[in-house]
Amino acid sequence: MAKYKRLRVKLSRKKHTQPGSQPGSFNIPADALSPVAHAIVYSAESFEEKQECTIEEIEKIYTSLNGKMLWLHISGFGNRDFFEKITSVFHFHRLEMEDVFNVYQRPKLDEYEGHLFFTSRMLSMNNGELSNDQLSLMLGSNFVITIQEKRQDFFEPVRLRLRNSKGTIRSLKSDYIAYALMDAIVDFYYPALEEIGIKLDDLEEELLSKPTSESLNKILQIKRELIVFKRAIWPERDKINDVIRSSFDEIHEDTKVYFRDSYDHCIQILDIVESYKEVTSSLMDVYLSSVSNKLNQVMKVLTIISTIFIPLTFIVGLYGMNFQGTNPTTGDKLPLNMPELYSPYGYVGVIVVMILIVAIQLYIFHRKGWIRFREN
Repeated sequence: MAKYKRLRVKLSRKKHTQPGSQPGSFNIPADALSPVAHAIVYSAESFEEKQECTIEEIEKIYTSLNGKMLWLHISGFGNRDFFEKITSVFHFHRLEMEDVFNVYQRPKLDEYEGHLFFTSRMLSMNNGELSNDQLSLMLGSNFVITIQEKRQDFFEPVRLRLRNSKGTIRSLKSDYIAYALMDAIVDFYYPALEEIGIKLDDLEEELLSKPTSESLNKILQIKRELIVFKRAIWPERDKINDVIRSSFDEIHEDTKVYFRDSYDHCIQILDIVESYKEVTSSLMDVYLSSVSNKLNQVMKVLTIISTIFIPLTFIVGLYGMNFQGTNPTTGDKLPLNMPELYSPYGYVGVIVVMILIVAIQLYIFHRKGWIRFREN
């Protein structure tokens, strides 16, 4: 069964600029990782790859493309000067760079002079916990730049396709690489949702066998995870729909066919999320029913015990009054004052009567189906 180390999933990470700050301010967290740049320059006939590029090397690569395509991937935010120079070299608007560093942006598409700006949510399961990162993507006529805060890499399959020149990936323009990267993000939703499905199956068995308060925490955790997925995939679908329906110079008509396939994947994921939400709601009902049934069983046992002891308590209370059968002063008999107190078999007789009463009660309860002496 999947382990639940943390029972709370953050729905958002808010690292916004201070109120009243100048638009386009870079709000870089103090604990951000140092940026690592990975550049790939390719064409149908050639392929070059360079890791850990400096800003000088990036500028040199960009100014000498000569018809080739550039994919630059940057992970980590912890160098303001580096990103100031990136903004200058590629002529990015400071407002889009502000969105890069405010790392909870809903998936969207913005058009700027000479390029398009995309954001996407990168969701995956790591050791049973949902990881939520943002990818910012700039698409120009001959470049794609991707920026993320964490080191988690979703794009090795795309790099392998570029290295091995599989399919037509190296013969198409930069818009196809942008599609391939965004499609890879969407594809990673499937294994994450599959893990949630396994959690739901395990949780259903747990609820039917032995529900606990921990079970409720697990249900709430999965519910929050599904909310995160819905907040990510719904605007992702709208973003891809905007790409398909709009006319951008950076995106060719031939590439829109591939975006339609990614749009279909978004619809499928939305259906899975909605079905899992319904399962989660039903599991909540199962949990409440199980807890209520368990409480009813406890109350049933306590009620039967109380019912059995009511006549017994009456008998022992009655004889506990200790009214004497004779007057201790005159010696006169008192016929109405418990003659059983002086009977040589009075104690045994009362015990036998009490046992008979209990036996009769248990027989009646069994006949009415209130208790079972043996499971069928």
